Amino acid sequence: MAMADQPAAKSFRLSMLLYDTRYRSITIQIIMLGLFVAGVWWLLDNMYSNLDELGKRPNFTFLTAPAGYDINQRLIEYSSQSTNARAWLVGLLNTLLVAVMGCILATVLGVSIGVLRLSKNWIIARLMTAYIEIFRNVPLLLLIIFAMSIFINIFPQPKLFRGEDALSSMYFWDSVAFTNRGWYIPKPVFESGSMIVGIVFLLSIAGIFVFGRWAKKRQEATGEILPNFWIKLGILVIPAVVFYYIMGQPISLNYPELKGFNFKGGLHLRNSLIALWLALSLYTAAFIAEAVRAGIMAIDKGQTEAAAALGLRPKRIMKLVVLPQALRVIIPPLISQYLNLTKNSSLAVAVGYMDLTGTLGGITLNQTGRALESILLLMITYLAISLSISMVMNFYNNSVKLKER
Repeated sequence: MAMADQPAAKSFRLSMLLYDTRYRSITIQIIMLGLFVAGVWWLLDNMYSNLDELGKRPNFTFLTAPAGYDINQRLIEYSSQSTNARAWLVGLLNTLLVAVMGCILATVLGVSIGVLRLSKNWIIARLMTAYIEIFRNVPLLLLIIFAMSIFINIFPQPKLFRGEDALSSMYFWDSVAFTNRGWYIPKPVFESGSMIVGIVFLLSIAGIFVFGRWAKKRQEATGEILPNFWIKLGILVIPAVVFYYIMGQPISLNYPELKGFNFKGGLHLRNSLIALWLALSLYTAAFIAEAVRAGIMAIDKGQTEAAAALGLRPKRIMKLVVLPQALRVIIPPLISQYLNLTKNSSLAVAVGYMDLTGTLGGITLNQTGRALESILLLMITYLAISLSISMVMNFYNNSVKLKER
């Protein structure tokens, strides 16, 4: 049987870009993208022309010039003759230090407070509620300044540690001193062979994750629960300790000692760092606690009742049944709180802690007059930090989400 002739396909016409639904959305998106690019180009060209007329053509050569100022709290070598780029790096490391310390402490406090707020003990639950309502409703800047004033006025002066009739004493076997100038703690001194011990320690951390996955699969297969905490502690500590003594104890401690009117040696944690760290942690922990509470309450009570019917204890129910499921609800807001803590660290300028805002966005900007370049680098740096945190936490979020079979 002869096939009917197929109608010839219509040829493409320019009018189809607007009147044909197959092309209209693409056309509109291309037009809007072109207008956006043109607008950005016009703004940048106009800005560049105006700056050129003022004799402030954008350039970044100021980064190679000497900074000309000191930074009291730093993780790497730095002096006033170092470059502005070096000062930028010191500020970046100081920001990362506060961010990492703050995220760790805020997570520990937030999870604990969020769980305790659901406690059946009326006093504990009310105390946790009061903590959350107080800290999340007080401005963070006031908390930072308040913490700084406490450290300055409550802790003793270094001179009070001097003599047999000293009014103050050091703690932890005379190794730690809390003063109004900061905290003095032992400083690790790394000698030859310490790198090998560090590598073994990192391998031990990797071994913990490998063991955790193996133990989980074994438990799913056999139902037997191993003493994971003690096994992981042994994996973390024993290899490092063994290699520490094999390599001749390459890591020692330099203890602070009172000499003259101040402590010398050891590691000096200034009040600005401690105040900023504690204020950020306590403030963020209140929001994390609410996210943890919401995640736990999102789990159906039948899950808890079923686990209790199997004979599991309350602590094990929380650890093995409730929290693993609640993490899928907790992680997304937790990412936002980590980002907020990192960005809120820019308030360090209020207590004199030299972070990114204090170095690149503060003294360097004022001394060089390169406001545009400094602010642009500052924004890019904070953006890179935030995107890195989001990437890591999103990777973890994908690893704990519910996977369909």
